[in-house]
Amino acid sequence: MSVLSSPSFLRAVVWFDAATGVLLGALHLALTETLAEWLGLPVGLVSASGLALLAYAVLAMAIASQRNTPRSLLWLLIVGNAAWALASLALLLSSAIAPSVWGQAYLVVHVVSVGLLAELQWFGMRRLPLPAMA
Repeated sequence: MSVLSSPSFLRAVVWFDAATGVLLGALHLALTETLAEWLGLPVGLVSASGLALLAYAVLAMAIASQRNTPRSLLWLLIVGNAAWALASLALLLSSAIAPSVWGQAYLVVHVVSVGLLAELQWFGMRRLPLPAMA
């Protein structure tokens, strides 16, 4: 059995997603003004994204801790991650903000890493057994 088809694969990906959400959310909130300055991003965007990351992390932890995870809840994570990656790409390509070189790199990392998390979650969800029909 490969790692990707292991029953614990999806749970590990969701726990990792939750942990990174807590870490980055706390970082965004603890260092809002410093990060905004370094990254060339608006203070409001940094603080709002910190709150969003923490809220998302709470949801991911709740999902990861369930014994049998409903697909509908997994779809929330997958769609949330895909939306975050697309929003990061839109910010990177738009003229609405002028991120510094560090900010551009930060957004690229978000596009790639969060997009990868969405794909890994989708991949893991597809390997879950289908629910029994009543």
